[in-house]
Amino acid sequence: MRIIVYGSLRREQGNSHWMTNGQWLGDHVIDGYELYSLGHYPGVIKGTGKVYCEVYRIDATTLAELDALRSKGGEYKRELTATPYGSAWLYVYQRPVAGRKRIVSGNWVQRDKED
Repeated sequence: MRIIVYGSLRREQGNSHWMTNGQWLGDHVIDGYELYSLGHYPGVIKGTGKVYCEVYRIDATTLAELDALRSKGGEYKRELTATPYGSAWLYVYQRPVAGRKRIVSGNWVQRDKED
């Protein structure tokens, strides 16, 4: 199975160790979503922007671990999304984003370069 990561799970980011057992397939940009800072990690919601991501092939154990990390308390919901590498799971943020900073570039790695 495949997963799309767009924030702290990306290469060289704080939680990239969760992807150690995954196979990086490539970079991807998803349209129709907006990226928000939730503090030390981001969330995406459906919207009018684009989000820069990485796509990985992962096993069921890794997916279960990510579900435990991302789905506790209903913070995220997994949705299947098309990529050039085949359908992949995307964690979509489920809480209100009012008052949260939108990362207009859609690139979590570049977030500190935005005003």
